[in-house]
Amino acid sequence: MLSILLKPFYLFKRRFPLISYIINRIVTMLIMLFLLGLAVFGLMALAPGDIVDQIRINQIFGEAHGRIGQNMEAMNNEQLAAYRAELGLDQPFYIQYFRWLNRVIVHGDLGVGLISRAPVASLISSRLMNSLVLNLISLVFITIFSFILGVYFSTKAGTRTDYAVTFFALVLHAFPGLLLLILLQLFASVSGLFPVTAYPPFPFSEAPARFVFSYMHHIFLPLMAAFLGGIGGSLRMIRATMLDQLGQPYITSLRSRGIAEWRIYFAHAFRNTLNPYITGSANMLAGLFSGSLILEIIFAYPGIGRLMYQAIREQDINLVLANIMFISFLVLVGMALADIALALVDPRIRYGKE
Repeated sequence: MLSILLKPFYLFKRRFPLISYIINRIVTMLIMLFLLGLAVFGLMALAPGDIVDQIRINQIFGEAHGRIGQNMEAMNNEQLAAYRAELGLDQPFYIQYFRWLNRVIVHGDLGVGLISRAPVASLISSRLMNSLVLNLISLVFITIFSFILGVYFSTKAGTRTDYAVTFFALVLHAFPGLLLLILLQLFASVSGLFPVTAYPPFPFSEAPARFVFSYMHHIFLPLMAAFLGGIGGSLRMIRATMLDQLGQPYITSLRSRGIAEWRIYFAHAFRNTLNPYITGSANMLAGLFSGSLILEIIFAYPGIGRLMYQAIREQDINLVLANIMFISFLVLVGMALADIALALVDPRIRYGKE
């Protein structure tokens, strides 16, 4: 009976393997997002205190200094309890999660920040482009230099130059990212050649041309940190893949037929390095986004990672969940696109064969 019900799906997969593969990846991505959101709500529920407790602490702090927060009035315990019930924080975490899902899916509303009272969508959109620019520029530079250096040094295998480059690539790959960021921050502070912050002190609308040059100056060291953190592992992977391909029998066959060496490298061996790099680039993008949180904090860069850090400190569940889900969505979309690109270049994947 089950085989009869599943027969149309098997026929569709056999007739449209690529479309079936893409649908499967999208469904898998949605399931992962659903489980991730449920896990985030559960972890936030396990954390001591909540946003109402944070408001109470801010209220006490404000009273101690003779002031109350701009968006907050003094509340007694009964009012705090009523506010907790109004936000739904007195409900189990899974009920809170399904209510949040209903609001997002049905109404397209991410809610408001429980501290700032600003729309969450507006807070994220104001920071998203900054993080995307930083991480995508890093990925482009890492990709270009990894392929150039990886292919070049694969032709120098066994030489002293190759040993030196492999050693430095391994050092960069193993070097702690946090320590690298701190050292670059100290370098900027001591030398005065670069700003210690990663963003210009004036808006783009004030002076667009001056903002672009100032932005390039401010972002140089953060980009350098992201580049040095990613180039080591990527270069080693491409070099190793090229060497593996150059040792294959088909390369020997091509050489025996008198094919030019540059054609062997770029038209044959190089093409076969794309599969592992496409897969690795999705993981690299995920690593850049996760690592940018520390980078944005150290260099005071107004990105989505710093926004999430502030939201976690304030236990703003709306902002935390929206940030995590949005970043996870971007990472999963990147991984899905990488898998689809692999399916396009490798028929074995879309037909489900080894």
